Order: sequence, then structure tokens, then C-alpha cells
Amino acid sequence: MPASHTGGHGRFLYQITVDSHDLPRMARFWSAVLDWQVVFEHEEEIIIGAHPAALPGMCFVPVPEGKTVKNRLHIDLTPDDQDAEVRRILALGARRVDVGQGPDATFVVMADPEGNEFCVLRPKRTLLD
Repeated sequence: MPASHTGGHGRFLYQITVDSHDLPRMARFWSAVLDWQVVFEHEEEIIIGAHPAALPGMCFVPVPEGKTVKNRLHIDLTPDDQDAEVRRILALGARRVDVGQGPDATFVVMADPEGNEFCVLRPKRTLLD
């Protein structure tokens, strides 16, 4: 529902925060995947986005512990060419991951350099495709 139909209270996704060990590496990886840029960098957080004024963004923050289980939240990407995008992202440092998706899945499960799963979907144009 558009913000104008929510009783005057607009709600927008601001950013997705990712716990990380190597903030610069993660920011570089996701900037390359999304064709975004680093818009703010500090030792306690790095923020990337399409532009400093464009929402949403991604924020990488330091944590001492490593990732141990499957993500409860993950990112889905929908490129124009799924196979080409998978090859491109693999070249950036991702890897394929088996989380039980099966051989007939229409999506490819991948992991970023710190093991966070995300999916590369077939091309979609709406949320209902």
C-alpha cells in the first residue's frame, strides 16, 4: 500500500544491517554485486547504497563471532540473465550453497565471502511473478 494510504505515516525500508568480520571486504563485495557505492565509512560501520540519498542501503557492522547457522533473513536478486549473473557473482568471490533447495529449484543459492546466503532468482518484474 502506498504511503499515502497508510494513514499519513510513510514507512520505508531504510537499510539492511549485516554483521561482519571484514567490513571493507563485505562492502566491496556487495557494492560490486549491486553496482552500488560506499557512501559512508568508519571503523564501526560502512554504509553502501545506489546514492547517498537513495533508500534502501546496506550497513556492515563489526561482530566478534562468526556465522554458524543458515540465515533467518536473506537477499533475493532478480537479474535479467540468471546464468550470467551467477557467473559474475562467483567471479566476485561468492560461492554456491546447498541448503536443500533441490535440483528443480528456479533459484540459485549463493553465499557471500563471510557465508551469508542469498539467492539469484530467475528474471522477475513484479512481486507476484
